[in-house]
Amino acid sequence: QVQLVESGGGSVQAGGSLRLSCVASAYAYSSVYMAWFRQAPGKAREGVAGVNPGGGITRYDDSVEGRFTISRDNAKNTLYLQMNSLKPEDTAMYFCAAGSAGLSLTPGDYNFWGQGTQVTVSS
Repeated sequence: QVQLVESGGGSVQAGGSLRLSCVASAYAYSSVYMAWFRQAPGKAREGVAGVNPGGGITRYDDSVEGRFTISRDNAKNTLYLQMNSLKPEDTAMYFCAAGSAGLSLTPGDYNFWGQGTQVTVSS
């Protein structure tokens, strides 16, 4: 069982930055794939970024490529998402997820989810 707790969300103006964190309580954290997803009201959950267990391989959705950076610190069981140049369309609830199916941005490939942290970007 993996428990995930996100933090770092908030309200910012367009062009601003936020850094999300996700702490995992699992002895096997360094062996699982991790990812960030987001869900806006009335929309489906979508993958934002993913990282392999070692942290050296990442994957991004086109909508955030070049603006967001995913990273992980396996010594601290923590996943990060640095979000720069934020846009109003980035407004959503952000979730971290853990799984073993590979470096995927498909929600169904992840087994464990956090409760989410809200990000609101105003224009």
